[in-house]
Amino acid sequence: MKMVLWRMFGILLMLTALSLPLMQAPDRAVETLVAHWALPPSEFIEVKGQLVHLRDEGPRDDPAPLLLIHGTGDSLHTWEGWTQALKGQRRVIRFDLPGFGLTGPFTGQYAPDDYRDATLARFTLDLMDQLKLQQVVIAGNSLGGEVAWRVAAAAPQRVEKLILVDSAGYDFRSQAVPIGFLLAQVPVLNKLGEYLLPRAAVEASLRAVYAHQDRVTPELVERFYELTLREGNRRALGLSMRQLDRGAGAAQIATLRLPTLILWGQQDKLIPPDSAQRFAHDIPGSQLVMLDGLGHVPQEEDPAASVAPVKGFLGLK
Repeated sequence: MKMVLWRMFGILLMLTALSLPLMQAPDRAVETLVAHWALPPSEFIEVKGQLVHLRDEGPRDDPAPLLLIHGTGDSLHTWEGWTQALKGQRRVIRFDLPGFGLTGPFTGQYAPDDYRDATLARFTLDLMDQLKLQQVVIAGNSLGGEVAWRVAAAAPQRVEKLILVDSAGYDFRSQAVPIGFLLAQVPVLNKLGEYLLPRAAVEASLRAVYAHQDRVTPELVERFYELTLREGNRRALGLSMRQLDRGAGAAQIATLRLPTLILWGQQDKLIPPDSAQRFAHDIPGSQLVMLDGLGHVPQEEDPAASVAPVKGFLGLK
């Protein structure tokens, strides 16, 4: 029996060694990605020495523009549907957080390896200052949701309204976790992940957060695959996952006193809907809308269904 097990282990090691060259995916310089993923109206601005990829659309006289913040491993592209629906009446600004998309790892005046939620919130306030935004309606999905409510808690005078979309904030138990997130937290494997990127792992990660599997298209997988390869992003993902401290700032949520819309995919298996109920309980006067048949990224899985409550919340037609 022992001989059989050792033989199987040897075969597994051999197959792994043979497959590694096929999974190798070197970092890509941001310049090689811009032509495809930063088409107009994309622009790059500098915030305290950090180059930031953003898109700023809609009427410039909007007194409280919408500021949209994506989740872990994502990019500003996740808000495309919402932007198209809203930019005719409201100014809509979306950007890639440091460590993700085309913005890439922290540089400039920022500590290079600090991707904690509070740090990203401070960066977002710096971005608002750079854009001369006195007040915003701030919305975020997942990690972006936690960044959004932390901004509202830190600078309440700067946030007119808050929109949380399947937001992080409390401790929770996932029913399904993207494989990329899991690997990023495992010693040794997270280092290998800086050099390897199986496309199948990217697809599996997306399927874990989508309820409608048919909407995980080859085009969607390609976008996540390409932007993950941006130089430094895989290392930043590993750092951000290891720096997670679920629920560490949750006490701040109950201090929020502003109009708040909570949107949640009923089929979210990453951050289950009981977190939505906690947000609704802790933020006085907040509105909770459950989105039937959608998962963790409803703004992308079904832009029309998820933006409809937003229009109502903002008083738009």
